[in-house]
Amino acid sequence: MTTVADILRAKATDEVHHVAPDDSMLEALQRMAEHRIGALMVLDGERSSHIAGIVTERDYARKIVLQGRNSATTPVREVMTAAVHCVDMAQTCEECMALMTRQRIRHLPVLDAQQQLIGIVSIGDLVKAIISEQQFTIDQLEHYISGQRG
Repeated sequence: MTTVADILRAKATDEVHHVAPDDSMLEALQRMAEHRIGALMVLDGERSSHIAGIVTERDYARKIVLQGRNSATTPVREVMTAAVHCVDMAQTCEECMALMTRQRIRHLPVLDAQQQLIGIVSIGDLVKAIISEQQFTIDQLEHYISGQRG
């Protein structure tokens, strides 16, 4: 079974993009666009790893656009989700998918044994890992079947 550790190892980068609670939503959106991602961790202080929340494109759409607020003047703290669900390196893709489905979320921060932020997994990361695992199983079954006939 694929774990969060496996997913993080396969990612192109281990950098976790973030903003501070007092940054504007415009800054957050610019950072998301620059890195082509849909969520940013909100950390207390630029060097701190204390998670204050998470801010997503969905938060922007629902709490800025639909409410007619200005992204240049609205701080991230007013838009972010403060109750963040996190996972650890040993959790499986299936456990993460179940949590995401239950909580209706698309991103899970990953914490190490000292509760420090070390990564983030998205629904896309999980789907990619699950498809890869299923393809491996299919390949193995096809090899088994063709070996039986030959």
